[in-house]
Amino acid sequence: MSWLNRVRNSLPFVAKRETPDNLWIKCPSCQEMLFVKEFEENLSVCPRCGHHGRIDADTRLAQLLDPGFDLLEQPQVKEDPLKFRDTKKYTDRLKQARAKSPHADAFSVGSGAIEGRPAVVGVQDFGFMGGSMGMAVGTAFCAGAERALTRKCGYIVVTAAGGARMQEGILSLMQMPKATVMTRRLKEAGLPYIVVLTDPTTGGVTASYAMLGDIHVAEPGALIGFAGQRVIQDTIREQLPEGFQRAEYLLKHGMVDMVVPRAELKEQLATLLDYLSPAKAA
Repeated sequence: MSWLNRVRNSLPFVAKRETPDNLWIKCPSCQEMLFVKEFEENLSVCPRCGHHGRIDADTRLAQLLDPGFDLLEQPQVKEDPLKFRDTKKYTDRLKQARAKSPHADAFSVGSGAIEGRPAVVGVQDFGFMGGSMGMAVGTAFCAGAERALTRKCGYIVVTAAGGARMQEGILSLMQMPKATVMTRRLKEAGLPYIVVLTDPTTGGVTASYAMLGDIHVAEPGALIGFAGQRVIQDTIREQLPEGFQRAEYLLKHGMVDMVVPRAELKEQLATLLDYLSPAKAA
């Protein structure tokens, strides 16, 4: 505190101004200081450099689905089946994550419409234990696919994850084939399955349902891959190219179909649903 502030605050007749600590946010890309309100009004995209910030599941569902959508109830699964403990008990980690989130786990599903087109949207929340895939995530993914099959509409999944949840061991890896079966059922029913890859999408999620879509859409600058860049470099002993594993690099090399800014995402998904949804009988 400067001497001027100390003197000012000591004067009883001068009103003390209280400024909230959450008025500003620093863009992690361009390092510019932004008004939080301005940042959020711009869909959590930096208006200076276009960096796409991470958003929670409720915000994402509200951005993509038309008003009035239904939120599916989180499926009940056995918690801490392995009685896992590292520096903390797994149950304590879950309690800590749930204290910061309105949802019981990292995957939430909304059922409604996108610009009038019926759709079911599943969203992974990186803020909940890194969006890690455990039994709850796998079961919620399958529940969303079941709702899409019942409604005979497209299923859109927005991924953001560090991979499988290590606290559930092999049970987390079993969600990969389980989710894969559901994507096959959607295909057999002729229903579109669209994946929106956001920052970051890595590990077992990338190795399963994140890369099984009919169309793969990515947000600008999203990190998408299986193993981390440092691990790959140490393994192959080669320097990787600039932008490796970023959305634009993967678009150039055919791993994703399109890179779409967040402001245009809802309209683009509506167009894709028009193209891919089965035609109604006359």
